[in-house]
Amino acid sequence: MSLVTRNALIALGITILLSGTVAYAVNYLNNARITELSAIEDQLSIDILSLDTQFSLLEAAPCDSSTSSTTLVSELADMGDRLSYAESQLGSDNAQVIRLKERYSLLEIRDYLITKKLAAACGLKPVTVLYFYSNAGDCADCDKAGYALSYLHDTFPNLRVYSFDYHLTIGALTTFIAVNKVQPSLPAFIINGKQYYGFTTLSDLEKQFPKGALSTTTSSH
Repeated sequence: MSLVTRNALIALGITILLSGTVAYAVNYLNNARITELSAIEDQLSIDILSLDTQFSLLEAAPCDSSTSSTTLVSELADMGDRLSYAESQLGSDNAQVIRLKERYSLLEIRDYLITKKLAAACGLKPVTVLYFYSNAGDCADCDKAGYALSYLHDTFPNLRVYSFDYHLTIGALTTFIAVNKVQPSLPAFIINGKQYYGFTTLSDLEKQFPKGALSTTTSSH
């Protein structure tokens, strides 16, 4: 066997070995990601069932459930964080992510409606933000707006922030957008019933809240 032939065979063997290693690594990582995301989906399903049950309890005895209502704010926020992680791993156009986002959006709408019912029946004055965003590449400031709202929620845990993908094709959300007359100029906010479009800075966003609204919301600092 000539030196050239031997070197060619060695090079071929190394190439095959490297290709096999890369294929194995990619397959391993994909399987690990699927397993992890399946676990996230299972946990979200349990959380959704738990929250749905809590909603029913709140509706049965609204004015005796202020503590449970506060807990729901935190649980919904935690679920939103897990959903955001799943979205970052699979992408916003993944069927699994879209399915979870639809279920989460329905929970948010229901919680918002219960919050309004509690406010009317029990004399409460919650501070609420409806936030409409897009992952379709048509909202340059949506990421910054989302970070700003996350900061406000972390600072004021009782602030109720509801985030919705404006382009999510689910009937209840489409009706919710129509009822609230939200225009496709994103990011869009409805802060205690007042519409506000676009995002510049956190300071400007805070000015859109009713005077004293954030100061009456318990701060974590």
